[in-house]
Amino acid sequence: MTTPPRRPPRVLIVGAGFAGYQAARALDRSLRGRAETVLLNPTDYFLYLPLLPQVAAGILEPRRVTVSLPGTLRHVRLVLGQADRIDLDGRGVHFTDPEGRPGEIRYDRLLVAVGSVSKLLPIPGVAEHATGFRGLPEALYLRDHITRQTELAATETDPAAVAARCTFVVVGAGYTGTEVAAHGKMFTDALARKQPGPAGRLTPRWLLVDVAPRVLPGLGERLAATADRILRDRGVEIRTGTSVQESTSEGVRLDDGDFIPTRSLIWCVGVRPDPLVAELGLPVEKGRLVVTPELTVPGHPEVFACGDAAAVPDLTRPGELTPMTAQHASRQGRTAARNIAASLGHGTPAPYRHGDLGFAVDLGGVKAAANPLGLPLSGPLAGAVTRGYHLAAMPGNRVRVAADWLLDAALPRQAVQLGLVRSWQVPLDTGAPELVHAPGRPGPEGSAGKE
Repeated sequence: MTTPPRRPPRVLIVGAGFAGYQAARALDRSLRGRAETVLLNPTDYFLYLPLLPQVAAGILEPRRVTVSLPGTLRHVRLVLGQADRIDLDGRGVHFTDPEGRPGEIRYDRLLVAVGSVSKLLPIPGVAEHATGFRGLPEALYLRDHITRQTELAATETDPAAVAARCTFVVVGAGYTGTEVAAHGKMFTDALARKQPGPAGRLTPRWLLVDVAPRVLPGLGERLAATADRILRDRGVEIRTGTSVQESTSEGVRLDDGDFIPTRSLIWCVGVRPDPLVAELGLPVEKGRLVVTPELTVPGHPEVFACGDAAAVPDLTRPGELTPMTAQHASRQGRTAARNIAASLGHGTPAPYRHGDLGFAVDLGGVKAAANPLGLPLSGPLAGAVTRGYHLAAMPGNRVRVAADWLLDAALPRQAVQLGLVRSWQVPLDTGAPELVHAPGRPGPEGSAGKE
């Protein structure tokens, strides 16, 4: 009798955001031929989130901010699906594929890198009337919506209706909200100039609302003041120390009693860990899975977690957690890959420790606010540094992104409605808009098999 060949250990990564993608990329190199690496993700691409506002503003084409998983992770097996449940005792992850069929993948090592979803606050009407901004479907929908509202405003005869359609309210003055408002104002100003009728009839109005005392509360006061000045000079109204009290189909009521007639509420309040984390039944801190500095889950040495899903101790600031940023997620993914390989006997483990590289906020045109390595910059120099940083950080499509930037600087933007994404496909209270089916049209049932 012959002994069947032993199956190589299987490493399963759940999620292909910044953490999951970088972990898969590192494991592709370090464990090639010594272990099987499987990546479970709803889509076949890695999304470079920081450039998503430029997709919504028509600067970049959607595919520019996506990086093909099969094309860049040649020795990693991609399984398309949304993780539904993790069976820690049975060492398996249950998932649903894009056609609604269930499946299960067994693992020897598991990396939980499911990321985060939009933070939805219990404010009446927000879930029904707001648009989130966490993925490509939302960016495509928002670009269509902004274009549509501007074009509809051009045909309105009621001045109040014109003003409402030309008013856009962004809630959340963090990185995403600030960039959406900055790019959005430039986009709608250009759209308004192209509409028929007397010049100046359409006056786009953008409001940036946040309960914090200033924009970009995560940055230093100097950079926040620079961003505030640039936004105001561009015509963006900033309402700090203010929150939304209610949202309706006719507009938004703020907690200071002011009612803003609008058809556009863009929700950029922040993020929370994916609900899958809470369903594990393991200790969490601030909704994030508790892990050691080596990114392992206490009591489960075969399970690792990183990125927005994990409460990673900040060794440079004892007692604190690393913030939920792409910069940390990318580095944690690489550290997790090293430690997973070490747990399989290849290399030595290491704790996650970082050095802050600074932050960059693209404010449209040549304007930006940045502090690379702690050096505060503004104006065109900050704009060049910001775009250079994004090109260096992107794992692909650099030439295409740079080409789109050059074309945008030289040619007027194309503004047409593509109609690819409908409003029901981008509900604010879901973490996986790509898998949402139309009402009354559920996905086909069946089985995706068991591994």
